[in-house]
Amino acid sequence: MPIAEAAGVSVDQSNQFLNILVNIGPIVLLVVLFYFFLIRPQQKREKKTKEMLASIKTGDRITTIGGIYARVVEAHDDVLVVEVGADKTKLMIARWAVRNLEDSDADNEMIKPE
Repeated sequence: MPIAEAAGVSVDQSNQFLNILVNIGPIVLLVVLFYFFLIRPQQKREKKTKEMLASIKTGDRITTIGGIYARVVEAHDDVLVVEVGADKTKLMIARWAVRNLEDSDADNEMIKPE
């Protein structure tokens, strides 16, 4: 007597269950792979970006998404006032438009003439 029949399950029912697992298995595997290779890394990047944007303060050197290097003069909730260029032109930009915070040592090296 097979094990499936001894447990009260017919062979046809166990075959159907196995067929369902074989059909659904690849879909479940794809969902798991999408989560670990696409969704989770994107969530980590978004969290890191939000923390960086929240930590911007007066005096920080930033780069905008437009490629402008600037120094923060005033930091408000959603708006930053920055100084740009040698004549220290002030611009008002949205906080979300900041790409990254620059290292102050790297900025000083870029500005020094050779």
